[in-house]
Amino acid sequence: MISLKQLTHALAVEKHLHFRKAAEACSVSQSALSSSLSELERRLGAVIFERDNKKVLVTPIGQGILKKARDVQLNVDDLIKLAEGQSSVLSYPMSVGIIPTICPYILPIVLPELANQFPDFKLKVIEETSSELVDKVRRGEIDTAILALPYPIDGLLNFEFWQEDFYWITHQDELPHKKTEVTAKDLGSTNLMLLKDGHCLKDHALVACKLKDSQSHGLSATSLSTLIQLVIAKSGTTLIPEMALSQLISDETKLRAVKLAETGPHRVIAFIIRPNYVGTKNIQTLMKVFRNSLEEHFSR
Repeated sequence: MISLKQLTHALAVEKHLHFRKAAEACSVSQSALSSSLSELERRLGAVIFERDNKKVLVTPIGQGILKKARDVQLNVDDLIKLAEGQSSVLSYPMSVGIIPTICPYILPIVLPELANQFPDFKLKVIEETSSELVDKVRRGEIDTAILALPYPIDGLLNFEFWQEDFYWITHQDELPHKKTEVTAKDLGSTNLMLLKDGHCLKDHALVACKLKDSQSHGLSATSLSTLIQLVIAKSGTTLIPEMALSQLISDETKLRAVKLAETGPHRVIAFIIRPNYVGTKNIQTLMKVFRNSLEEHFSR
């Protein structure tokens, strides 16, 4: 009979495409993992992996088998969580993915209140780009993710809990006429620096400012912190979300933040989950804690 352990081993090899790394991830010896897979292939009468000394490849029939294996694993995980969910909310560990333009700014605001209300709750946070997190949610590798919308999440559900606008960040020496608001047209004459491709904040900024990606936007970076340092050096200007203002520029006396006067909200923050995820009650509780913490923080 095929076992869940064998399916778990096969999925680990698919993920790592390396037997030693897969064995380490499963906390078994490499020989035990190889034996487990050989037995699985024997019982199925099909070869799942092509092996040689340099690489591991998934066979065409193996791709179909592993897809079914993922479905089985997800259903078993949901079964366990359904049973656990009969107890009080947030009573078992959860894994949450958060994008880099939200993670370092929202956690200091939310985690103290979460720990205060649910001291025994264990939260595992994974910081990745939107595309990586959407894939991890779909594959059941994490329970949920926090993204900035709009973003394509076909087949997944989203629960919005916050909205915010962008602020234009410039050096005080380059702030024209001490503006209190700036329009997309105003930004056309500046050396606007944005994040590199792959960060959804760049796409949201382009949409908010009605700019095309083909236009020149000066330097680009992989983090908001780097963009801020470039602004300090008078290399250009940038856009950051309101959530990041206090951390990024509160101690920088040479910088000025001017609200982007374009129709908002410029991005919407939401949890995403699989349609059949059984922990919806926990997501709703997390949403409430996150929203209330943010409202209290920004009302000060």
